Amino acid sequence: MKRFRTPNKIAPSEITPKDIYLNRRHFMQGGAALAAGLSATGAHALVQPEGGSATPSGPDWLERKVAAASTTAYGQSEKPAPYSAASTYNNFYEFGMSKSDPSRHAGDFTTDPWNVTIGGECEVKGTFALEDILKGVNLEERIYRLRCVEAWSMVIPWIGFSLSELIARFKPLSSAKYVEFITAERPKEMPGQRSVFSTIRWPYREGLRMDEATHPLTLMAVGMYGDVLPNQNGAPLRLVVPWKYGFKSIKSIVAINFTETMPETSWNQIAPHEYGFYANVNPDVDHPRWSQASERRLPGALFGSNRIDTQMFNGYAEEVASLYSGMDLRKWY
Repeated sequence: MKRFRTPNKIAPSEITPKDIYLNRRHFMQGGAALAAGLSATGAHALVQPEGGSATPSGPDWLERKVAAASTTAYGQSEKPAPYSAASTYNNFYEFGMSKSDPSRHAGDFTTDPWNVTIGGECEVKGTFALEDILKGVNLEERIYRLRCVEAWSMVIPWIGFSLSELIARFKPLSSAKYVEFITAERPKEMPGQRSVFSTIRWPYREGLRMDEATHPLTLMAVGMYGDVLPNQNGAPLRLVVPWKYGFKSIKSIVAINFTETMPETSWNQIAPHEYGFYANVNPDVDHPRWSQASERRLPGALFGSNRIDTQMFNGYAEEVASLYSGMDLRKWY
């Protein structure tokens, strides 16, 4: 396994001041034993909800597990966006097309209990409760850049575990070349799914090639900012692939399938000339309707756009470029 190389540092003028970090929320009420455990392992920082953002909540067992996550060297030179930005400005079209719709409409989305169905080309199949999936899993915090295909970006501290660890437990066959992910489909709880203006064929689908899925950087996240995931950010289980455009990091996963052939993915179905299967961040390959050479780092400055140059593979080229050796990245965009 390659050691993680901290990506190029972002200039201080382009990042959120470090004083947004505050002590972790999860010195749980009445949880003296947990507090002692965190003291022994070293509790890490948390960006608190601010500006009216809804405080995330999950089952007690998941909150305790997320609160005990360990720190890592991933992204320690980065400074995250405020929680209020990351939790109120995002795309989750199941809850509406506006950036603010997910935070406004996802509050009543049911995430407990939560089951994930595993199928396809693997030895171990079935439907598994999230609590069982996470048994024996040690969570860790990783600070990653998130680059949207719309040419904006944030830095977010995620809490999760390597997808490769999950994949190994289900013993994919040699015929499994890809991994397909499917989001929950609940029109009664997800107003975007019942909208007459939606162009997406629900449920939302994404996929990775097996070597991408098992790469050390690929994360299954159950938390962010030291807390469980808010509903609007993909609770209770989402994918984070930091070198790809954000739409690849599918939210609220209910099914994972191992496939021999490349799975259909939602945005590639809708507009294949605009959204390829790989969707690697590439400043040299423009979207048909806008440039990808630069991005707007959020939150922006009061009197400036906070524009920065986009890095190949979102700054993770040293770790992932070898996955695409010999591929024409203009053709396989």
